[in-house]
Amino acid sequence: MIYHGVDIIEIDRIRKAVGRWGKRFLQRVYTIGELRDCNAFGSAPSYQSLAARWAAKEAVSKALGVGLSGIAAVSVPNRRPRMTDIEVVRDADGRPTLRLHGPADITATALGIAEMALSLSHSGGIAIASVVANSAGH
Repeated sequence: MIYHGVDIIEIDRIRKAVGRWGKRFLQRVYTIGELRDCNAFGSAPSYQSLAARWAAKEAVSKALGVGLSGIAAVSVPNRRPRMTDIEVVRDADGRPTLRLHGPADITATALGIAEMALSLSHSGGIAIASVVANSAGH
């Protein structure tokens, strides 16, 4: 079976959230690797990349069919989901890929998902992510 999730977000929404909540927001949403990759604490953060990663996290939750709040409810009752359970990393060639942790990983495993493909893009103040997941035999 093939699962798909897509999400789109205004880049300015992430810029405003960072401006309002700063480090607290960034650490609640992104992993250390994602923050480093987006230069989040540097002089010129890549808000486009941060927004694309936000969209990726939402797209994964949609591909899993349960949404962000549903990930933890399905796999680990009484544990609040964390945005950091879904991580965008770069492969050896620099392409964005996904690494799932905790409840997100448990949910994907329960669905029999063997692989997930991620595509990110941004233009004109908008960032988008698309996730396609493949499940063998489900």
